[in-house]
This record gives sequence, structure tokens and C-alpha cells, in this order.
Amino acid sequence: MMRRLTAALGAFLIAACSGAPAPVAGGDEAGAAQGATAEAGARAALTAALPELFDCLRETGGVVVAAHRGGPAPGYPENVLETLQHAYERGIRVFEIDIHESRDGVLFLHHDDRFGRVIEGTGYVSDTDWADVAGRRLIDNDGTATEFRPSKLTDVLLWAKEAGAIIQLDRKRTTGFRNIAEAVKAAGAESIAVFISYNDQEAAEIARYAPGMVLTASVRGARDIERLEALGVDRTRLIAWTGTREPDPPAFARLNAEGVEPAFGTLGRRGERLDDVYWADGDGSEYQQLVDDGVVMISTDEPYRVTDWLSADDEGWAACAVR
Repeated sequence: MMRRLTAALGAFLIAACSGAPAPVAGGDEAGAAQGATAEAGARAALTAALPELFDCLRETGGVVVAAHRGGPAPGYPENVLETLQHAYERGIRVFEIDIHESRDGVLFLHHDDRFGRVIEGTGYVSDTDWADVAGRRLIDNDGTATEFRPSKLTDVLLWAKEAGAIIQLDRKRTTGFRNIAEAVKAAGAESIAVFISYNDQEAAEIARYAPGMVLTASVRGARDIERLEALGVDRTRLIAWTGTREPDPPAFARLNAEGVEPAFGTLGRRGERLDDVYWADGDGSEYQQLVDDGVVMISTDEPYRVTDWLSADDEGWAACAVR
């Protein structure tokens, strides 16, 4: 899955990011990334409305690959704009990110309630002002401190809008859906935002604060869809989250028949997640089976390998992303 990023987008990124120099991934991955960039064909940025995009993918057998926590890689920490840029250059177009709010009200990308694992230092997010957070270095998945600093949500939204990428918004408990929705609207990023809910009440809250935007919710069939509709959720802007444990082809078929696109996650705890199971033999055919069974979005901790393996994501994007 090979694409080329335009010089204009690169200039935008330089303006939007912190200005820290990008680290170079080592070994074979660096060579693969360079090869991908060198051989990339032009891939248009998203211009279709999200409901139209997902309808088209469902109808044509296409799929999108969503990078969990932004697609971290060696030298590229999770949940930071520079990592999204790196993944974008490798052909990924959908990014799940985690959103916390500092004590003084700044929304930024971070997963944990505390610092230490991926952001240097100690303490709780809820007790820390943005000026303190912004000066801390980020740590990659190998435990190596990088020169990158935490990213504001607004900067990521502006980047994604310019790039034509899709951002999945995973709310953490220091903030609320209303605050995130207001940030999305202020950035003019409604057309590229997908809110994540974990229960019906959250889905209803998103529908209230972010009307007209797309959301994911736990759905397996018509009754689940009807229950959400009664809470104010628009089925035409609903993506059905079907879990991370076992694929459920009958549910995928029911959802597609209802006109609601199924999403499935192969992510999770290292050593237990389906990503590890599927790649144990070096063969990614299980991802293609998900596509064949009707899954329209695959959320994964291995987005680089999955995008390189599949062709349905290239074909789906080419058929559906530009309108």
C-alpha cells in the first residue's frame, strides 16, 4: 500500500507541529518506509463526507485500517502529531487518538491518567497545567525518550483536515464530550471526526453535543440500532463496533443488511491481542477474511503491516474517498 505525501502538506505540518526534528526509525522498518515513499503513487486526500465514504466502502467491499493510538513505531511515540504524519506517509488514513484535558483546560493527546509511561515525569494529568505538560518529552514503545512533545488536539484536527485524514476521538476521563465537540467545531473538523462511545449513554451524549458527526457504538443488529435511534443517534452516522475478541460474521451480515458499517478491533494487550495471533505465522490472511466477511473498518496495533498486506483498503479509498 504505497502513497506519496504532497510538499504542500509537508509545509503545513512544519507549521503545525512543535518543530522538533523527526527521529529516524531503524533497521528494516526504515528501509521499508523509504521504499514505500519512493514507490508511492498519488493517493487523494479524503473529500467525501464520512457517511458517504463508509456507505461506499460497505457497498463495494472496501475497508479502512485505523491506527490504534495514532500508529506508534520505533522512534515514534503513540498519540503525537509527528507519529500521525509518519503513518500517513506510509499510507494510513484513519487514526484513533486518546484525549485528556489539562488542569487549565487544554485538550491534548495522551492515554494514561498519569505520566511516566509515554510522557516523562510523574503526577496525574488532572493536577497538571498545560505549560508543564508541553515541556515534557515523549517516550516511544521501546522506552526510549524522544525529542517530541505532547500535541494539542486542535493542532491534530487542523492537520487532519488539511491532510484529508480521519481522526477517531477516544475521550479520557479528565474531559467530556462537550469540550471535545466544541474543539472539533472550532477547528472546522466536523467532516473528519469520528467519536468513540463505550455505552448507549455515551452515544446519546455524543449525538447531543456533536449532532451531524459520526460515532461508533456497540451494535450487533437491528434491535441495537433501534435502541440507539430512540436515544437520538442517527443511524446514517453510526459505525457498529463489534469488539476485539472473536469476529462475528453473522453480526457483520446483519449490520450490512441494515446499512450500518461493522468495525472490528484486532488490538489489545500484547501477547493476547488478535494482531499477535494473526501474524504468528507471518501471514495476514485473517485480515482479508474480516474484509470478506463484511468488516468495513479494522482497528489495529499493527497498522503498517495490515495496510501493506491488504489491497481492499487501497481499492476502497480509491473508489470512495474522493467525491
